[in-house]
Amino acid sequence: MKKISTLIFALSILATLTGCSKKVNRGEFTVEEGKFKIGVSVDYPPFEYYAEDGKTALGFDIDLGKEVASRLGLEAVVVDTDWDGLMAGLDSERYDVIMSGMTITPERCEKYNFSTPYIGNGQAILLAQNSTLAISKPEDLNGKKVGYQTQTTSDNFMKKLKAEGKIDYLPAEYDKSFNAFDDLKFNRIDAVVCDSLVAADYLSKTSSEYRLVWTGLSDELMGICLSKSKTDFLEKINQAIASIIADGTMKKLYEKNFGFDMTSSLKTE
Repeated sequence: MKKISTLIFALSILATLTGCSKKVNRGEFTVEEGKFKIGVSVDYPPFEYYAEDGKTALGFDIDLGKEVASRLGLEAVVVDTDWDGLMAGLDSERYDVIMSGMTITPERCEKYNFSTPYIGNGQAILLAQNSTLAISKPEDLNGKKVGYQTQTTSDNFMKKLKAEGKIDYLPAEYDKSFNAFDDLKFNRIDAVVCDSLVAADYLSKTSSEYRLVWTGLSDELMGICLSKSKTDFLEKINQAIASIIADGTMKKLYEKNFGFDMTSSLKTE
């Protein structure tokens, strides 16, 4: 029994050392040598969405992720993950960062690092084009069936209003934002609350079936999310973002994906 125990102990030590060596060899900062793996929930236009082929990921976050990767000397790899599983995927090192229209919040900053902001955003309320409801501000959503993507700042915004006693609404929570818009189009819900930048994308379509009735202040800043332990990598990412802004590339990416320059959205005062 003693010999068996000794053998098991030796094997366990060998396995541990082997595992550690693999981790070191994966790259100085990244989970895979030479790759910049980006966790994305590809369901949030214009930030991320699939082309008509259903395979090619497009959007602002995708373009920016590729640009950051290029300036880090890495190859960008998009890892599509459901929104509510993004943090778990980062924790388990399925990818290096999250770039998915993620707002920097105090709660998230307690557990994760965030890059310097790359775009600002607020909340918006949309109705179906043929809606006759008298809704022009958040308080008018009282008693209405309101759709929004779960575990997002829109979710937080609505629940905060309810907790403060300002409104009492019927929640319609969705894993994918486009499902909320589909239900709004067919009058299954009364309104959609979403990021103002997402609203702008839906409204820019020539055959838009929605109309904007309220937009809040651009008081949300979005950034690249990564592990607390990767402070050196965070510094390199911040340097990349700074260079992308400084040489005008960020402005070009704004105009390509949103139709106008969003540089002013980064101002905090």
